[in-house]
Amino acid sequence: DAAKSKTRADVIKRLSYIEGHLAGVKKMVDDDRYCVDILRQTFAVRRAIQKLESQLIDGHLRTCVVEGVKDGREEQILSELVELYEIADR
Repeated sequence: DAAKSKTRADVIKRLSYIEGHLAGVKKMVDDDRYCVDILRQTFAVRRAIQKLESQLIDGHLRTCVVEGVKDGREEQILSELVELYEIADR
């Protein structure tokens, strides 16, 4: 499916960005950079991860959830969504 392929490509791109950003943060720590500068970068990584999670949730709701309901797996889908909500709420 074209939508799933595009979403997957976007997710991989975002993960690569996060990976690179984390490597930069690690280098800053190795180089004993100023704590505030490091924290600014960790906050940016957290925002990037939150955007990734939003993108994944959106894709899941638009594809996997719809397919699961069509296949008669409403209880499984609902259980998974509740689990995700509980994990995210912690």
